[in-house]
Amino acid sequence: MALRLVTHFDVLEDVLPSLLPQPATSEEGDGTGVLETTYGSLRVLNIERNGNIIYTYKDNKGNAVFGLYDCQTRQNEHLYTFEKDMQAVSCSVNSERTVLAASFIQYTKEGVRTELQPGSKCLTLLVEIHPVNNVKVLKAVDSCIWVQFLYPQAESHLLPQNHLLLISEEKYIEWFHIQITKEDGDRVVIRNSSHLSGERIAEDFVWAQWDMSEQRLYFIELKESRSILKCIQFWADESFNLMFEMPLDISLSGLRFKLINFGYDYHQDQEKLSNQPSLCIFTNHTGSLCVCYSPKSESGEEITYSVFYLHKGYRKTFTAAPGSADTQVPNGITFLNLGCFVAVHSPGHFLHLLNIQHPDLICHSLFLAGNDKMATVLPPSPLQSLPGSLIVDFYSGKVYRATLDQSYLMRFLWNARLDSEKMAALHCMLSCGQDPGFPEEQIIQWISEHVPDCHSFDLIQEFLIAAAFWSVYPELGDMDMFLPYSSLQAWNAEIPGIKLVTEELPLPLMKVYSLKGYWAKLNSNLEYIKYTKPRLHYHNSIVRREWHNLISEERTGKRRSTVYMRNILENAKKVISNMEARTLEPRLIPLLQEEDRHQRLLMGLMVSELRDHLLRHLQGIEKKKIERMVLNYISKLLDLIWRLLETSWRKHSGRPWTLHLNNHGSAADFEVFHLMTRILDAASSLSFPLPPGFHSLHTILGVHCLPLYNLLHYIDNGVLLLTETVVTRLMKDLDNSEKNEKLKFSIIVRLPPLIGQKVCRLWDHPVSSNIISRNHVARLLKNYKKEPRNSMIDKSSFPVEFLPLNYFIEILMGLESTNQALYGFEGHDNVDAEFVEEAALKHTTMLLGL
Repeated sequence: MALRLVTHFDVLEDVLPSLLPQPATSEEGDGTGVLETTYGSLRVLNIERNGNIIYTYKDNKGNAVFGLYDCQTRQNEHLYTFEKDMQAVSCSVNSERTVLAASFIQYTKEGVRTELQPGSKCLTLLVEIHPVNNVKVLKAVDSCIWVQFLYPQAESHLLPQNHLLLISEEKYIEWFHIQITKEDGDRVVIRNSSHLSGERIAEDFVWAQWDMSEQRLYFIELKESRSILKCIQFWADESFNLMFEMPLDISLSGLRFKLINFGYDYHQDQEKLSNQPSLCIFTNHTGSLCVCYSPKSESGEEITYSVFYLHKGYRKTFTAAPGSADTQVPNGITFLNLGCFVAVHSPGHFLHLLNIQHPDLICHSLFLAGNDKMATVLPPSPLQSLPGSLIVDFYSGKVYRATLDQSYLMRFLWNARLDSEKMAALHCMLSCGQDPGFPEEQIIQWISEHVPDCHSFDLIQEFLIAAAFWSVYPELGDMDMFLPYSSLQAWNAEIPGIKLVTEELPLPLMKVYSLKGYWAKLNSNLEYIKYTKPRLHYHNSIVRREWHNLISEERTGKRRSTVYMRNILENAKKVISNMEARTLEPRLIPLLQEEDRHQRLLMGLMVSELRDHLLRHLQGIEKKKIERMVLNYISKLLDLIWRLLETSWRKHSGRPWTLHLNNHGSAADFEVFHLMTRILDAASSLSFPLPPGFHSLHTILGVHCLPLYNLLHYIDNGVLLLTETVVTRLMKDLDNSEKNEKLKFSIIVRLPPLIGQKVCRLWDHPVSSNIISRNHVARLLKNYKKEPRNSMIDKSSFPVEFLPLNYFIEILMGLESTNQALYGFEGHDNVDAEFVEEAALKHTTMLLGL
């Protein structure tokens, strides 16, 4: 099952035991009648903002009793008992638990109404319950009424008045102000009970949804056959604002009056309600606003549902075929809010996990179809989705907390065949990064083994970008518009079992201009859509260009300012220090153990550019926080690369890596070399830095695994880089067999001059002596001007009577004596005219085969 449901509350387990009498004596009876009465009438009525659950039941006398379950203390509290046989419609209690509002359907017996208020069907009461005191009739009408107290944002701040919403079946909403005061110690009294009046804040609506967590009221008005969505935000200072309005292109022709998250209406015909259009709204703290809609179901072979991504400016309409031909199309589907995902569930047919954070590409959402995968995912009864990934099943009296089932997704990832399934499951898994038990090592193991299996996208690139994004996501939840989350720009392949149509939408019209919190983030998203072209996602193109410039300048001898270079290298030092702090255990593969100046330059440039990018666009965020996040982001990239290598090496070898060149390539060498080549290709395309030491290890593996021709081809094409560390090892560790001589010479001629001069000195061989001599002669003769010479050559000073060579050596000795300081071979005092003479004779001997 892709979803994991954990029971958060169960009315039978958390409430019923506390309502039953203590074990009775034989004279008192066994209490069976009380149990049957209570069990049969116990129902959940409402869930308040603080998570407390209000329930009702009838005692053995038939009285309507209200209680509250405190989810923090896990204790039950009796609120009030109405000594009448009335059926509760709705109930709410203020945050201080001193005033209760409740509405009832009044029973009639033999044509006589109840005594409380004759002549009306629904009765709405306001009760002082601390202590039990007065009862005030708010409404006595023939239409149903729902009640909901508003809760202050900071519950520790007790207000002198309470606010109560009354929602009428006659399609209006009233806002009551209830003044409260204390008398005689702790006795709470409604001060203005004689003249309570309501202020109408909405009229002529057909649908309304309450967001208990954020204290928001969404409702839809029908104007000239158009559906207008509006939202009212209630603030802690006792005020409210109409935040936005938005036309919705949906058909509500079959929709009767319907309320979402105002408790459960036990009196309406649920079978008829299931045939009405489904509509609900989900938000999260990043400023997303989604309207989920499914039209009135008709008997057919396809299921259609839409999601209005109002924060993105478009609507996506999905058409899914039922998962099995022998099952009927269900009457309705369920939408559930899972934070970064919205679950669309059709019992027995499919589960669609829609990526709300990144909805641009359909491949980022996971579509699961078929009875074998979807059996018993969710309870079959009607469900309501609450903030915080809570799901309420009013039929059973249970509240669940829903999360993505990481073990199921991991198994699905291993068995997925389609690229779209791999992409979607990977993003679902990575979004769980902050959850307990997050199997990051298993994901890395899967990545290391499935690199060649993806054809529609580069798996390593996608993993690096997405994993690094989600690693810093908790630090700055609204950063998805500034950091890349995917390597893909488009997805043109079809997803089996589902069709998609995307339409642009007009943006919500904001009615308030002084915004804060969620509304500021939503407005930022809307402004981003209006004015930002192209997108503001960070990319490394500037870093790539500057990095190549710095390397080119180094080769030509040019130098940037000392301060600039010091800052860049200091940035890299911070990243490496941050990365070393993450490494708690010894690693199998040694990295970060050599200088690798080029990778440090790239690392430092990325720190500088990414930091500047975020500072430009994230106004009001502390510079230190952004600096820390940038270091964590780049450290995470390097750490992921390291762990990919470690995982592959551990699987095939298990022993710590040793830097050697004498042995032939093992199976582990071949596997890790292949993975490193793929990582290098992915990182190079993205201009991401690699951990210092990566290129040295990669080249050593290349020497182990590749024939000489392929090795030189990789070197010439820039796949393998000849670092000073590798070449030094190669000269010291390999003997002078014919094969190794050929390898060494092929390497030496490909080295940059500065490194080549150092390396040749390490190889005690005529070839290296020849190269050293040639370099020495070239340096001495660079500015040589021939002058007339009067002296004759003294043959006695030369061991060989070969006049051309003797004459040449005499010239060199003269140059050395006059220009030693200028042309001396630094660090190699024994390189002189005599060394050149000896090398020339040895080389001539070799050429003549003597």
